[in-house]
Amino acid sequence: MAALPGRATIGISGYAGAGKSTLTRALVGRIPGATRLRGDDFLDPARSHRRSPDWDGVGRDRLREEVLRPHLRGDRTIRYRPFDWSRREPGEPVTLPTGDVLVLDAIGIFHPDLLDLFSLTIWVEADPEDAVRRGMARDRALGRLHDRLWTEVWAPNDVEFAARFAPAGRAELRYRADLER
Repeated sequence: MAALPGRATIGISGYAGAGKSTLTRALVGRIPGATRLRGDDFLDPARSHRRSPDWDGVGRDRLREEVLRPHLRGDRTIRYRPFDWSRREPGEPVTLPTGDVLVLDAIGIFHPDLLDLFSLTIWVEADPEDAVRRGMARDRALGRLHDRLWTEVWAPNDVEFAARFAPAGRAELRYRADLER
């Protein structure tokens, strides 16, 4: 567990499509002083679209150095470079809204490189097949036809990451999302 007095980081992870973002938005809306950090801002567009047993498309080094460590140090101004998906590279720096509680939702963050930087870890429980079905439906509704990526890349990456790092077992809390919304 990592925290400075008054500073905390909550990591929320689970399979792609499990409901991490939904839970994160609900928590941020209920925790005074909370700020959300989208894990998608730290995905490398090229690497996150290929097979990887450790979800290497998650920019864990950037996430740790640009945001998590500065937040826990108590830095008042934290600037990071979210990936610009159209340019396929880190974009222009943005300033993270100031808050004492940082809530991050992302795949692949319950990894040895980051675990000691979370004050609290929450795993969003979901059957892998249900998560894929839900994620594909969400993407289709947004006009994103990623079915091949879901079945050939993201779902296998989730399964391999879970087998290698046991992220659900590393979580201090587990939350069962309602997948039939």
